[in-house]
Amino acid sequence: MLKIVMIMLCGIGTGYLLRNKKMSFIGRVITALIWVLLFLLGIEVGANPRIINGLQTLGLEAIVLTIAGSLGSAIFAWALWRYVCRKEAGNER
Repeated sequence: MLKIVMIMLCGIGTGYLLRNKKMSFIGRVITALIWVLLFLLGIEVGANPRIINGLQTLGLEAIVLTIAGSLGSAIFAWALWRYVCRKEAGNER
């Protein structure tokens, strides 16, 4: 745990030191790293026999949670978007 906190502090310090530099490539680097982390997570899950053997019992519950979470996120994002757009339209008058 200490190692993770130290890595985060190093990242914060590096970001603080480089805050005035223009680094337009950072977004693409972060996206690529997230894809790599997701791929590695998939490898780790696929290699774990307990998880693979338990998929039959987790299947329906996982599908329900996935659909409900995605639907809830989409509904709240849509509501927030409408709220922000309505507020911006009210400020222009």
